[in-house]
Amino acid sequence: MPENIDQAFIRRYEAEVHQAYQRQGSLLRNAVRRKSGVIGSSTTFQKTGTIEAAQKTRNGDVPVQDLDHAPVECPLGDWYAPTLVDDLDTIKTNIDERMVRVNASSWALGRKTDALIIAALEAAGGTVVGDYTTAFTKAVAAQAIEAMNANDLPDDGNRYAVLSPHAWSEMLNISEFSNADYVGDQYPWLKNMEARRWRNTIWLHHSGLPVAAANTRKCFMFHQTAVGHASGKEVTMKIDFIPLKDAWLFNGKLSQGAVGIDARGIVELRLKDDIVIA
Repeated sequence: MPENIDQAFIRRYEAEVHQAYQRQGSLLRNAVRRKSGVIGSSTTFQKTGTIEAAQKTRNGDVPVQDLDHAPVECPLGDWYAPTLVDDLDTIKTNIDERMVRVNASSWALGRKTDALIIAALEAAGGTVVGDYTTAFTKAVAAQAIEAMNANDLPDDGNRYAVLSPHAWSEMLNISEFSNADYVGDQYPWLKNMEARRWRNTIWLHHSGLPVAAANTRKCFMFHQTAVGHASGKEVTMKIDFIPLKDAWLFNGKLSQGAVGIDARGIVELRLKDDIVIA
């Protein structure tokens, strides 16, 4: 039995997992505030208040105001996506088999990233639109956008809406939406999916949105600054030989967390959906 696995195999595998995670492992990571290189078990995102413009009298002092700062703590957790590779497989050059394992690790870590962000959106307690009795319609979209505008969220192209597959199909019945511009070239991380820009909001679909009960689903609209994702350790691979298995353990892992920063920047859409819980 060889003492060392082929180093080229290791380096290629690690690089491919990292690239796959960045490219297609997570749909939402680039849609929120990001902080990398966190040291410790948690970090904080700063939430700032607002000030008002004021006048001053001639020769008087300028009206200095305090800008409120409310730090929001974001705990980090460690997450793993291990897979075993038989020792004899390491001398084979079947790229399809290697890519199966690359995708398994990167997609698992990507799903966890999105699950944390979605949980943060749900826990933030944003503005609620709908009561689970109506499917997604143009009127619901308008209500969500109105709620964002009412909360003075910047209309700066950094608004996102994430819909369930069924809600996405309903949106395609809206002619203005179905004819809207694709955003893959503008946002490389969305290049492999059917994302659109409509009403200065980037719309995408996601299969991992929470189900409240039979035939219901929660979808979300949010501004990029309203949710934070923190990473203490980016995707890495740890590779060990397991004698009892006569196999190599390829363990993809990362340390990360997500938190809602500002509930005013989040709209929760409570929709009737075609999801049936057995």
